[in-house]
Amino acid sequence: MRYKPVIVRAYYAQNGLFPVEEFRFCETRKWRFDFAFPDKKVALEVEGGVFSQGRHVRGAGFIADLAKYNQAASMGWRILRVVPEDLCMLDTIKLIKETLG
Repeated sequence: MRYKPVIVRAYYAQNGLFPVEEFRFCETRKWRFDFAFPDKKVALEVEGGVFSQGRHVRGAGFIADLAKYNQAASMGWRILRVVPEDLCMLDTIKLIKETLG
């Protein structure tokens, strides 16, 4: 995790958002979301390594993420995906708030 959770937590709280970190949404596969709003079934996933051939963009990691996201969608979750650089941006806050309703 290249972002600092304490900074993200403070920024989101300052903007009236209080996500659950590392929320386990699927017990059978032990999958977790980076951040989640369980009562609304909205998740925020941080996709790192986009330009450095990180796990999320290499073949096996990408395929594993597809399985995770498809399972989550079948369970009624809406998943927002951001790169670490956008995690603490006002546009991301707006997107989360719009999605939460």
